Amino acid sequence: MSTLAPRVVVVSRRSEYEELLARHSTRAAAAYFLRERGRDLDEVEQRHGALQAALTGVGARIPADWRRGHVDRDDLPRFLFGPEDLVVAVGQDGLVANVAKYLDGQPVIGIDPEPGRNPGILVRHLAEDAGRLLIAAVDGSAALQRRTMVRAVLDDGQVLIGLNEVYFGHPTHQSSRYVISTSDGQRERQSSSGVVIGTGTGATGWCASIARQRADSPPLPQPEEAALSWFVREAWPSPVTQVSLTAGRLGEADRIEFTSEGERLVVFADGLESDHLALAWGQRVEIGVAPRQLCLVA
Repeated sequence: MSTLAPRVVVVSRRSEYEELLARHSTRAAAAYFLRERGRDLDEVEQRHGALQAALTGVGARIPADWRRGHVDRDDLPRFLFGPEDLVVAVGQDGLVANVAKYLDGQPVIGIDPEPGRNPGILVRHLAEDAGRLLIAAVDGSAALQRRTMVRAVLDDGQVLIGLNEVYFGHPTHQSSRYVISTSDGQRERQSSSGVVIGTGTGATGWCASIARQRADSPPLPQPEEAALSWFVREAWPSPVTQVSLTAGRLGEADRIEFTSEGERLVVFADGLESDHLALAWGQRVEIGVAPRQLCLVA
């Protein structure tokens, strides 16, 4: 058992206000940019203030003798989480999805800096709750919700994990050519605008919007159910491409495989297109339920 004090890693991303200043250099220039588009800088500053207040509130509630760290969302691919870390995500629901792929069982506490503005599905706590939740996560009394994730494995061993969904197809979402193979032995050549494979957590987002447009959509999984749903987007029939395999479900032991027949296809997770796997012609990617889960403090 480790004798080190617990380490709390706070994860956040730059606010819109910070991004505007980085792009336009001065507050006046940022205000002009927004005003020309019918927006007010005061509202953006208020949201920035709410985020900073939440970060300060979380920091003040971390026990003084505990170790602490902070990482920006853009630096997550280069940050090394320890197995005993406690993670506090301060921001919108998407921030939890962004950090989940880099974790392996560490508890995650989602803090909502703007209650009432965010859906609060994954960031369901207030900054003032952070101290109590951190103590509970350490002593084992915290209620944990273990949410299923999705994993893509390239034939060269590269791995990508997602909390909501993964997308396979052309990086610009234009027509992509590939061969699809399912666990039950079905196989066909397709041309489509890509395939979305989602978890129960992502079932209220991209997959749900696709499912609503299909009368024969498979049932979407629940967040803790070890299952995925998948949808081919805009499959195009032709003399050499078929459209019979366009939707389905994957159980815990099931896999779906894609073989690229394009110059460059990609797989990315949770809308983060910059962090992707790239497939050359003939490469294969296998997608299924991930062996690890997100441990969300409920």
